[in-house]
Amino acid sequence: QVQLVESGGGLVQPGGSLRLSCAASGTIFSIYVMAWYRQAPGKQREAVATITSGGGLTNYIDSVKGRFTISRDNAGTTVYLQMNTLKPEDTAVYYCNAKAVHSNIGAREYWGQGTQVTVSS
Repeated sequence: QVQLVESGGGLVQPGGSLRLSCAASGTIFSIYVMAWYRQAPGKQREAVATITSGGGLTNYIDSVKGRFTISRDNAGTTVYLQMNTLKPEDTAVYYCNAKAVHSNIGAREYWGQGTQVTVSS
């Protein structure tokens, strides 16, 4: 099992920056990819950025390319989302996600509790 705890959300003015953190615990060696998703009111949840556990390969949706950066610490226990030049349309609840394959229970997907990001003047 894997547990995910997010932090770092808040209120920021347009053009500002925030950094989200996601601390993973449990059988983290089973994780093969982590991601940040977001869900705005009335919209579907979407994957914003992903990072693989092995090679650290990253991927972003077009609307955040050049503004957001996903990274992880050397131990692989914490994943970050650095968000710069924030726009009102970035307002959403942001969720940390981990996909893992456990030797005993197979593939599982885990979610954090979510953290609110509000971009407004």
